Amino acid sequence: MLTRRAFLQTPALAAAAPQAGAPKRLAIVTTIYRYLSHGQHMGDRFLVGYPYGGAWQRPNIKVVSLYVDQKPEGDLSGERAREFGFTVYPTIAEALRCGGSKLAVDAVLVIGEHGNYPRNDKGQILYPRYEFFEQCVKVFEADGRAVPVFNDKHLSYSFEKAKAMVDFSRRLRFPMLGGSSIPVTWRLPSIDLPPACEIEAALMVGVGGSDAMDFHAFEGLQCMVERRRGGETGVKAVQLLDGDAVWKALADGRIPKDLLTAALSRSDTPLGLTVTDGRTQDLVASGELQKLVAKPAAYFIEYSDGLKATMLMLDGAVKDFNFAARLKGSPPLWSTQFLLTPEPNVTYSACLMHKAGQMFESGVAPYPIERTLLTSGMLESCLTSKVQDHKRIETPHLGVTYKPPKESQFART
Repeated sequence: MLTRRAFLQTPALAAAAPQAGAPKRLAIVTTIYRYLSHGQHMGDRFLVGYPYGGAWQRPNIKVVSLYVDQKPEGDLSGERAREFGFTVYPTIAEALRCGGSKLAVDAVLVIGEHGNYPRNDKGQILYPRYEFFEQCVKVFEADGRAVPVFNDKHLSYSFEKAKAMVDFSRRLRFPMLGGSSIPVTWRLPSIDLPPACEIEAALMVGVGGSDAMDFHAFEGLQCMVERRRGGETGVKAVQLLDGDAVWKALADGRIPKDLLTAALSRSDTPLGLTVTDGRTQDLVASGELQKLVAKPAAYFIEYSDGLKATMLMLDGAVKDFNFAARLKGSPPLWSTQFLLTPEPNVTYSACLMHKAGQMFESGVAPYPIERTLLTSGMLESCLTSKVQDHKRIETPHLGVTYKPPKESQFART
C-alpha cells in the first residue's frame, strides 16, 4: 500500500485539477437511485440544477459515473445514465476510474441511505457508508490522488468507523463534508446564536423514527450549540429515556418546560385540537402533549464544558424540527424552526447539495466534518443507553473538539 509520504510526493497530485473552466467531474456512489430516495433527489441536483438564493443554480460540475448498490423496482439509474450521458459501473473502483486504470473524477458524492439493509440490536440500519468510503480511499491510495468526498447523513452507525473515515481524510488530506440538511436549510425566524455566547440550556424537538430522523435533530441541536463560548468541547455523557419516563422527567423539571414551550411555539404543524377544530393551544400547559405523543423519547446530552441539552422526539405532536435556548444575560428565550419544504422538491436538500458543490468546486469544506463525527457518536451512544436499560453512559470517546464556521451556513434568501 502507498505510504503517506509517497502519496503526498507522487507526481499524480500535480495533475489533480482539471483544466481551468472545465467542469468538475463527479462520481455518485449510492445505495439506491429511485424516486425520492436520497440518491435521486441529491444526485439529480447535479444533473439538472436546483433552486437556491432566488435563482436556478447550475454548478460547474458534471456527473460522469454512478455506482448503485441495489436496484429495486423503480430504479432510475439506467434511465438517468442514458438521458445525461454517464455510465453506471458495477463497482465503486470502476466508477471512480470511469472504467479506466486511474482515478478519473474530481469529487465523490456518497449516499448510503434507503435500500434493503439489516438492523442491529440497537435498531440501527447497517447502511454501508463506511464500506463505500473505504473503497473510495483504496482507489485514492492506489492511484496517488485524492478528491473531495461528501457523505450524506451520519458517517456510520459506528463511531469507530465514523472516526476512521475522518482519519482517512486527514491522513490523505482531502476535504470531507457530511451530515444533515437541517443545519443549512432556512430558519423561521432567520437567526443564529451569537458567536461565543454563554448557553445556560438548550432543547431540540424532532420527529420521526430512531436512527433516521433523530440524527437530523441532533444536527439541528449541534449546529446551534457549537457557537457557544470556547467552541465545541465534546460530550461527557448521554442518556436516553422513553415512554412514561419522559413525562416524569418533564414533570420533575429535568426537561425545561419554558424551552419546550418556546420550541413548540415555533412549529407550523401542531396537531391535536389545532387540526380537528382549528384552535391553537399551548401543548405543554394544556397536557395535550401527553395525549398526542404515543412513543416519546428524550435524549439528554452532557457536554464536557458543563452545558446540558435535551433532544425530544415527539411524533404525534408536531411534524417539524424546532430549537430553543436560554442564554446568559440575554432574555428572552431564543428559538427557531428549521424549515422543511414539501415533496417532491424537498429544496432543503438543495441547500445541502449547494454546500457539497461549494466544496467540490473550491476544495474547501464550508463547515467542519467534526460536527457530523460528533453527532454520529452521540446518536450511537444514546441508542446504547436505550438497550442498556436507559442508563447514563459516560462517553470519553466523544471528546471531539472543533471551532464552528465563522459565518453561519443556513439559507437566508
